[in-house]
Amino acid sequence: MSRTVRVGGITIGGGGPLVLIGGPCAIENEEHAIMVAERLKAITAAAGVPFIYKSSYDKANRSSIDSYRGPGLKEGLRILRRVKEATGLAVLSDVHDVAEVGPAAEVLDVLQIPAFLCRQTELLLACGRTGKPVNAKKGQFLAPRDMANVAAKIASTGNEDILLTERGTSFGYANLVVDFRGLAIMGELGYPVIFDATHSVQLPGGLGHRSGGERRYVPLLARAAVAAGVDALFMEMHEDPDRPLADGRPLSDGPNMLRLDDLPGLLAELRAIRAGLAPARGGG
Repeated sequence: MSRTVRVGGITIGGGGPLVLIGGPCAIENEEHAIMVAERLKAITAAAGVPFIYKSSYDKANRSSIDSYRGPGLKEGLRILRRVKEATGLAVLSDVHDVAEVGPAAEVLDVLQIPAFLCRQTELLLACGRTGKPVNAKKGQFLAPRDMANVAAKIASTGNEDILLTERGTSFGYANLVVDFRGLAIMGELGYPVIFDATHSVQLPGGLGHRSGGERRYVPLLARAAVAAGVDALFMEMHEDPDRPLADGRPLSDGPNMLRLDDLPGLLAELRAIRAGLAPARGGG
């Protein structure tokens, strides 16, 4: 059984309840962020699922120079602070550079290492030194066991509040696959394991100028991951993921974001699966 990581009033791991982390891929504006956070808070509360809000202030690894990245560090952190104040939810976002870590740690409850950056030693050490929980996403190019080195870098700072996230492995060009053995392998490292059900159906660069995705498979992979015993799920969600931004650009990762209206039914299914595992896991 994994150790536990506390995020606000939520405990992840140790056989506790399944936790959901999610929200729009990239922040659009304050009004939209608070609206989605309030809807997700209501949906997850009704389902009895502990929830952490996620949205990125900057998506620094977009396919095209013209792709929407978010409002940036300063404005994005201001909006995430407002989300916390308005909803009481814990918040998570990506950090991409050592210079971002200090300001981000003043607002975020969890610092997330993007998959592409999971071997960046100085970034991992800087995040670890904040004392905040760190969610390290497994690089698409790494084997599950390689996450031992990632976790060891963070733990070397004295910070053991580490979360490990699976988000698919590169399979040829513009495709990802999930090897569900990896969830158990990462679990053997002793830290809570999260499954990213939406990035795992992404088709990186599959549309040429931007990434594609296969949203219809998100529920299937989420159900499989819960059956495999993950501690939390990560899902990017939006009320209308296929609509463009006001300037006509597509939403970041729109093709693989789950529709908010589809979440209540999926959570009911996931809780039923989790309940069947409770005798073995000791949690609900």
